[in-house]
Amino acid sequence: MGRAFEYRKAAKMKRWGTMSKVFPKLGKLITIAAKDGGTDPEMNPRLRTAILNAKAQNMPKANIDAAIKRAIGKDATDIKEIAYEAKGPYGVQLFIECATDNATRTVANVKAVLVRNKAEMLVSGSLNYIFTQKSVFVFDKTNDMDIEELELELIDFGLEEIEEDIEPQENGDDKPIIRIYGEFSSFGELSKALEDKGIIPTKAEIQRIANTPIELTEAQMDEIDILLEKLEDDEDVQVVYTNIN
Repeated sequence: MGRAFEYRKAAKMKRWGTMSKVFPKLGKLITIAAKDGGTDPEMNPRLRTAILNAKAQNMPKANIDAAIKRAIGKDATDIKEIAYEAKGPYGVQLFIECATDNATRTVANVKAVLVRNKAEMLVSGSLNYIFTQKSVFVFDKTNDMDIEELELELIDFGLEEIEEDIEPQENGDDKPIIRIYGEFSSFGELSKALEDKGIIPTKAEIQRIANTPIELTEAQMDEIDILLEKLEDDEDVQVVYTNIN
């Protein structure tokens, strides 16, 4: 379901790392989660997930603690989540999720990138029928893991699909992983079920997955990649979902 997206996301995270942007982006999500649900990860599932994802990207504990502190006190940072919908060339639809302390700056920057790359902003709600929100978890596959048994155990907690995959590593040693998809509303239940089984995800998030993905030629994809990279380079843009297969 999401393999192509995951590969593009891996490439994006590598670019972010090179440009030292991944930690600020992850830090914003931690701050938002702490502000909304409290600073105790044990009592705040969203914060616990944000910290888990940050640790999976090797974000130092000091950075994580600083992001939590930014959510409290008189100097608390007011970061809001906003989303924009857009249409690009070749039938590409874009759902752009942002976290920002200045919405005026963010929308201006996003619009500028879109215009310069033959894309345009859409009215909010235009892509509701294009994407479906899903709970997505990724974790390492162990030798003693029975996938069929795991599937049966998780169905009652909202599991919809489970798949085995290989995650490329920079050292060349591919790593076997499991990726599971569930209902949007079942994120908390699935997270708790995995936790009870002693499974620690390397990724745990809500993703927007295209209902009817489209195929592009290599040349078209090269052009769209430039648009995606420019959007992802913006410090306020958290993730860009597309309907590309």
